[in-house]
Amino acid sequence: MLDRIHLLAAVTVLGVLEQAYFFLQVIYARRAFGISPPKISGPPEFERIFRAQVNCSEYFPIFLALLWQAGLFFHQGLAAALGLLYLYARYCYFMGYKASSSERLAPIYFGTGVLWILVAASVLGILHFFLSHYVGLNLLQLLTA
Repeated sequence: MLDRIHLLAAVTVLGVLEQAYFFLQVIYARRAFGISPPKISGPPEFERIFRAQVNCSEYFPIFLALLWQAGLFFHQGLAAALGLLYLYARYCYFMGYKASSSERLAPIYFGTGVLWILVAASVLGILHFFLSHYVGLNLLQLLTA
């Protein structure tokens, strides 16, 4: 079983570490700009860092669910590779947003595209499982015949 999930687990750990890095960036920004919790407003530089971290946190559960579904039902290697691309896009998004709000656009569009590919892989994998398990229809055999 572990050979079916080791890549997914590695990408998950990298994602958690990335989230921790984003959290730390907000802590450092709070200290640099003198903004104590629970305040969330301040100079634009702080607000961009804070908003980038919150946005990344909001999408993280969606990413994890899609990563694991695509990896378990479609292909672990492809899902893990897409997961790495997504994490890189999120890093670029965070750093771009930190610099300027307009710098976040290209990475967010790229990351969203990766998520949609993970959605497609998940849906195809789950559909294939249901059809083969409950209906006895193997799509892969039909496509290769």
